[in-house]
Order: sequence, then C-alpha cells, then structure tokens
Amino acid sequence: MILIAGIGNIFYGDDAFGVEVVRRMLLRPLPEGIRAVDFGIRGFDLACALLEGYDAAILVDATARGGRPGTLYVIEPDLESLAAGEQEMGIEGHSLSPARVLQWVQALGGRMPHLRIVGCEPATLGDDDDPRMELSPQVAEAVEGALQMIQSLIEEFSIQHTFRFPVPSPVEAVGIHTTR
Repeated sequence: MILIAGIGNIFYGDDAFGVEVVRRMLLRPLPEGIRAVDFGIRGFDLACALLEGYDAAILVDATARGGRPGTLYVIEPDLESLAAGEQEMGIEGHSLSPARVLQWVQALGGRMPHLRIVGCEPATLGDDDDPRMELSPQVAEAVEGALQMIQSLIEEFSIQHTFRFPVPSPVEAVGIHTTR
C-alpha cells in the first residue's frame, strides 16, 4: 500500500499546494493499493496514518528551498537527522510540519515506510491577518507536474506491482530538482 498525503492550509495561499494536488488526484480513479488523503493541517492524523503499515508514503507540501516559485522538488528525508532534530515532542495536532510528523511516528515506535516529499516552491503565503484562498499562478501551474512526479514515485516504489495512475498528456515541469 502507498499513501499519498496532501499537506497544507487552504487559507494560506500556496501553502495549500499539497491539498490541491490530492484534490485533483481524487478526481481520477486510483489503482488498488494507492490511498490519497487530504490531511490539511491535521498532523497527528497523518502520524497515525503512517503507523498503519504502509509500504511507502509520498507527502505533498509547499516547500520553501530558495528556488523560483513553482519549482518542484523530490526530497528523500534523512530520517536519522529528523529523529535527532527537535528535542521537545509536544503534540499539537494542528501544527503540521513533515519533520514533526515523522518524529512522532518514530517516537511512537512506528516503522517508517519508504518516504518521499514532493514539494513546490511557494510564491505567496497568507497568514491569519491576510488570508489567501488561492494558489499563485506559478504554483497552480506546477500541480500537473507534481501529479507526474507522484506517478513516477509510485512506479519507483512498486517494483513488484504494477500501479498505473492516469495522468493527462505530458506537461513540461520547469526547474525540477531531486534532493536528499
């Protein structure tokens, strides 16, 4: 089983990238063995889902790494560094950062699945005083490229199985970077 997890706050502009990618994914038929969920800002729910024994998980989130807005990244997190990272493990279910969620899973004794993060460089983020209910044009254009990246990751994780996720005609994704 592979979990595709959309992460983000729909009131904070480009922070909703992961939520939008999963929303579009759910408009298409998913193959058996693939579960796509909009976790939004529910970090504890995502941690609990990762404890369910998935073989692989793909977290989809806005990821500021200094690139041009709309740049897509595939990140393989260093789980050992995450485990050693933050000392305080307070549980705040609506304060979601992928690093904190992965720390929770490890602290709860869970087996970490094969993991990748599909991230997109944000252009605009809202806040409580200035909410933004839509993606910037650059990030909105990156959604289809992210779906293609997810398809490639599903194939990478599915050596023994044949999962096919229908993706529309190829869209050139500008500025794709793979990092560890």
